[in-house]
Amino acid sequence: MSRDCENTVVGCGAVSVDFLATVAAFPKPDAKIRSTSFKVQGGGNAGNALTCASRLGLKPRLISKVAGDTQGRDILRELQVDGVDTSFMAVSQEGISPFTYVIVDSQTMSRTCIHTPGFPPMKPVDLPMSSLLTVLNGARIVYFDGRLHETALVVAHEAVKKNIPILMDAERLREGLDDLLKLSDYVVCSAQFPQVWTEASTVPKALVCMLLRLSNIKFVIVTLGKDGCIMLERSVNEDPSAEEVDVDQLLESLEIRKNSTTHIPTCISSSVKKLHTEGIGTVFGKLYVGTAENIPPSELIDTTGAGDAFIGAVIYAICANFTPEKMLCFAATVAASKCRAIGARTGLPYHTDPCLASFTH
Repeated sequence: MSRDCENTVVGCGAVSVDFLATVAAFPKPDAKIRSTSFKVQGGGNAGNALTCASRLGLKPRLISKVAGDTQGRDILRELQVDGVDTSFMAVSQEGISPFTYVIVDSQTMSRTCIHTPGFPPMKPVDLPMSSLLTVLNGARIVYFDGRLHETALVVAHEAVKKNIPILMDAERLREGLDDLLKLSDYVVCSAQFPQVWTEASTVPKALVCMLLRLSNIKFVIVTLGKDGCIMLERSVNEDPSAEEVDVDQLLESLEIRKNSTTHIPTCISSSVKKLHTEGIGTVFGKLYVGTAENIPPSELIDTTGAGDAFIGAVIYAICANFTPEKMLCFAATVAASKCRAIGARTGLPYHTDPCLASFTH
């Protein structure tokens, strides 16, 4: 993709400084241990996802807030070096910028985050109407990570007026999230979110429930870490001749077809079905099962920010008009590249990275 105005994307959400300490094993209470490595790097869901999008070839603009302290200046500088437009970010002359302690456990390959929010928080007044109109001008898509909900809702309503599609990162329940979901066209969820939000007994049931509750949604993806992802895409045409199937049984049939012998990401999809869920309802759509890349243990370094990398890749895939199958394999490949280096951004691939050659040429 060429880096012209049609590739402009807007993100609104969190930025921070990450202090990443790798340890041999997570400490027990009251223990003292030493780190095996240490790194300071920019973080925050929106900052990470837009850094990913920029490296892939898009032109991201970020709406967020930092303080005018050393950490805030470092956050801005790192984003700018990676090609993210920070001119719409608010900078408070007082207060503190957000930061996160990240403990990377080498034994379990897990990460634990302890976040300290920035102060003062961002409010709609920090984004004047003139700036709002400018930041959305020429945007292909707007992405929200669920933070800064008051400002995000103002941006979302203006995006809807301008017919700019919205992608929502539904990581967990947050204040104002429901209002943003109602305006969204695409949703990417954490593994737990669909069932928590819908109270459905299974993930497939929860995805059907989400499409029934959120009439604007074109697709919803739930990311499952090393187990890949599941995506439910709404069918534009409700074909009365489509086969009616139980969504849980359909997922089981797709799971059986997965190829466990290949290490590269793959995607298996159904045809358009009338997906039935007892006690919830039916929706016409296609179900997709995407596998994650099988990363050798010696190459798996850190999963911090893998979900943000996945979302950054989905944003790119939407802008590039990828098919759903190509999008899910592409996003899994980008996320796997990130996991081969410490921190949320070090391993993010560039557009020219050999691992992406089959997708971008």
